[in-house]
Amino acid sequence: MRFFYLLFHIFKIKMKKSASIFFLFICLSCGVTVNYDYEKSTDFSKYKSYSYFTNMNTGLSEFDSKRLFKAVDHTMALKGFTLSEDSDFIINIESSTYQENRSNSSVGVGVGGGGGNVGGGISVGIPIGQANMSRQIKFDFVDAKTNQLFWQAISSETDVPRDYPEEREEKLKQIVTKVLDGFPPKK
Repeated sequence: MRFFYLLFHIFKIKMKKSASIFFLFICLSCGVTVNYDYEKSTDFSKYKSYSYFTNMNTGLSEFDSKRLFKAVDHTMALKGFTLSEDSDFIINIESSTYQENRSNSSVGVGVGGGGGNVGGGISVGIPIGQANMSRQIKFDFVDAKTNQLFWQAISSETDVPRDYPEEREEKLKQIVTKVLDGFPPKK
């Protein structure tokens, strides 16, 4: 009997670890998509330093803007870029948040009747649950000398975190990591 008890607990521990890994994988892999575009003739090796557009309106709250800039600065430093006032390129970031339509999330209630050649009916759609909030963040990289856009990434995500600062910070880090994974482009 003791053998089955030990076997059960080992199985339970393995399942908890597997479930945790699976949950982490799901959280990190879904939700954020990124589309990239860039000028093909650009020599990306000439870019070593960056700055941000002055008076940039990110469309995010002041707290989320700070979180986003911190994540960008950290990721750019890991890639070997430096933040500088006299920079090679300038970053502009704009975001928009919108509510998705709930096209398939309603219950229909209908009443009908008919007899002979006469018929009638009433139908009411009742929405179920909350609509998801979605967000798009656009990252424009502009050459500081020519003022020309040379690289762009647009991230899209559903289920935007609304509550805890830790969740918001983690989500913004994930977005920035995924966005800057495509900079500079791999040929």
